[in-house]
Amino acid sequence: MTGLLVHEWIEASGGAEQVLEAMARAFPDADIQCLWDDAPQRFADRRVFETWLARTPLRRHKALALPVTTGVWRRLPSREDYEWMLVSSHLFAHHARMVGRDVPKFVYAHTPARYIWNPELDERGEKKIVKAVAPLFRRLDRRRAQEATAIAANSAFVQARIAQAWERDAVVIHPPVAVDRIRAQADWRNTVTGDERRALDDLPTPFVLGASRFIPYKRLDLVIRAAERAGLPAVIAGRGPEEAHLRAVAAEARVPVRIVVSPSDAMLYALMQQAGAFVFPPVEDFGIVLVEAQAAGTPVVAGPVGGQIEAIEPGVSGVIAASTDVADLAVAIETALGLPRFDAASATARFREERFADAIRAFVGLR
Repeated sequence: MTGLLVHEWIEASGGAEQVLEAMARAFPDADIQCLWDDAPQRFADRRVFETWLARTPLRRHKALALPVTTGVWRRLPSREDYEWMLVSSHLFAHHARMVGRDVPKFVYAHTPARYIWNPELDERGEKKIVKAVAPLFRRLDRRRAQEATAIAANSAFVQARIAQAWERDAVVIHPPVAVDRIRAQADWRNTVTGDERRALDDLPTPFVLGASRFIPYKRLDLVIRAAERAGLPAVIAGRGPEEAHLRAVAAEARVPVRIVVSPSDAMLYALMQQAGAFVFPPVEDFGIVLVEAQAAGTPVVAGPVGGQIEAIEPGVSGVIAASTDVADLAVAIETALGLPRFDAASATARFREERFADAIRAFVGLR
């Protein structure tokens, strides 16, 4: 059966793109439709179609493009006789419809759009203009969510938000994580060379690690402050617009703090293996990076609210902090450092890609 994978936009990195890659491997004959593709090398093995937005400056200004995307998704060309669509949606991709055709639409929801449904989880939704138009977009979003043949959520946390926002039931299919790849290397330092290897060799031990995009809601500043409260050095890895702010917080800390910008996969996994604990404070829809850290054998610390707590075996592979106050995070870090060594394979087996592939094929009805 010929199918089409639909995704918001394709970036060089990101958890949603990792899920799309696993979907592509599960459905090797499927084409891909996106608004625009900023990483054409990722899916060079198949046809990837962009919308007309890709030919405009809006592709570089997501905030300006968002109001337009709802209409763009409604007029997808019907290039083939697709028999199903599998939509990877974290904004409005689940609005997708082919002109002149009624194709069964299976939606894998990373989250209902936080900007309009849960602005308390993402400060971008607190802007005056977003607040002004949010009621209109909520009505539209709920109505178009009714078109889905079936909906899957990446966590029980998102499943509950789908029920509230869209008034739809959803099954939970946790996203795939490259746990086998991570566990295949006993010591990722051996695969790191050049400046990254020198940076690794220069790190203090033990240290607390935080890693994600450098954006406000990821709260990497709390990782630095909690490490400081626990009296431990911190390493912050990633990239994004908050880099200058994080460097300012690091400069004021009373413990050594290293900022590692744009680490390679090997570097990130090596950092995870060397870290005493991996700390992840935000309210997240799921949190693939927490599973990656556990696959590297490192205990994790997470805030108490969000889908990320579904990725942890409390008291075994990690600790759920009482709150995201610095003091509570510091206590959780100290507890995590005292946990016995755990079996990384057992702790992460339920997130292997093979399980995701079986579940997503069954969801679409192709198993």
